Amino acid sequence: MELNKTKQIVQKSLDALMKDDTFIPELTGKTREQTFTSLASILSTPNHVHKSFLRIPLENGQVVRIPAYRVQHNNALGPYKGGIRFHETVNEDEVINLASLMTLKNALHDVPFGGGKGGLVVNPRTLSEKELHLICQKYVRYFADSLGPDKDIPAPDVGSGEREMDWMMAEYKSIRPGTPYRGSFTGKSVVNGGSLGRREATGKGVYFTFRYLFHDFLQNQKSFLIKSDNTFAQTVTEFENKSMNLAVQGFGNVGSVAALEAYQCSYLQNKVVAVSDRNVTLFNKEGLNIPALVTFTKGNKGDLPVSDEELTIAGVKAEILDREAILYLDVDGLILAALEDQIRTDNMVQIKAPIIVEGANAPITSDADDYLSAKGVLIIPDILANAGGVIVSYLEWLQGRETQFYSEEEVFSQLFKKMKGTLDSILPAFFGDSFTLRQNCYIQSVMRLSTVLYRQGKLY
Repeated sequence: MELNKTKQIVQKSLDALMKDDTFIPELTGKTREQTFTSLASILSTPNHVHKSFLRIPLENGQVVRIPAYRVQHNNALGPYKGGIRFHETVNEDEVINLASLMTLKNALHDVPFGGGKGGLVVNPRTLSEKELHLICQKYVRYFADSLGPDKDIPAPDVGSGEREMDWMMAEYKSIRPGTPYRGSFTGKSVVNGGSLGRREATGKGVYFTFRYLFHDFLQNQKSFLIKSDNTFAQTVTEFENKSMNLAVQGFGNVGSVAALEAYQCSYLQNKVVAVSDRNVTLFNKEGLNIPALVTFTKGNKGDLPVSDEELTIAGVKAEILDREAILYLDVDGLILAALEDQIRTDNMVQIKAPIIVEGANAPITSDADDYLSAKGVLIIPDILANAGGVIVSYLEWLQGRETQFYSEEEVFSQLFKKMKGTLDSILPAFFGDSFTLRQNCYIQSVMRLSTVLYRQGKLY
């Protein structure tokens, strides 16, 4: 992942705000220049980078040292908040970049958290349950002084889930006896104080942003979009009342839920024609049976069918393609819900989809982003689309503090209300100026953060 990507786009946002005399108008002349220089420095660097090597005895008798990270980027808006990634490619730069993205994402959606992120350099698929349990315990022990419900609140990320959060919360409780612990981790199981709907929240939010733009916003703002000379406005209006073929890269918690939401959607004429995971792409131009694939993966360690025999068992008709093939299909919409850096300079010219939704964090490199945007590809960025998880994590945190729990219907209602508010504040500005949707989101985030930092006197 590109560490400089976020820095560059934050600097562009600051440059735009610097020229806007209505933004903190009391700052003028040399003082304004100095303040914006301070902002650039603060927003482009983390407050703390905690790292260690966890000593883990494996069941085969071997002892390994696992690199572990917890980055705390900025807490101007509230406690640090961000997931813990379990993946063999995790590195310090990646975790720093993801933590900064969390700061900006929370600011964009007006969630009272700062940005943090954790990472462990492991492949969880190669470890036993006992080994993973010990890793989770050691992670909490090593970083215990930095964590807490009012300090830094981890959550699941790639390779981790409610099981790992349950283990970590239990360890936090054991080493912090007598202190509040329910809000120390989010993404927990419901029986351990987790929120109903948390697992599905990110995927539902990803699809909701797509549906809201091409149905709700289009219906309500049709005349505005038609009059706009914005290229992306034309893209939206062209798909009014048209059938849309979608492809979903990644079939984990995010991708499978987004695909199911699209399959079941009654607002748009969706057809999910392709899905993929780490092994395979499945394609059917008539549309895939998404519920059947979801059922199959639950009994197959999360993996999609990889053979005709397994497709028969799943009750699904599909053509089996290479896992990378999903990126290059001629579809209307492509949802990226796998890992970062999926679309890069070496494959960007092969992308055919006119609409891309970033369900994963940073799945498009900066060069590819510039290239596709210049071609007129409408990219709904990660900072806007995949915030469902942290929004419901906030609801989980609140429920833990109040010890009163919401129904799943209430959780999703509040999630969609929050995302609708963000979309309604961002989309009109996007279709009315020359900035990309990503840049508009960053400008809004940086504006909120800058205002708070200035009012708190942290820019002197």
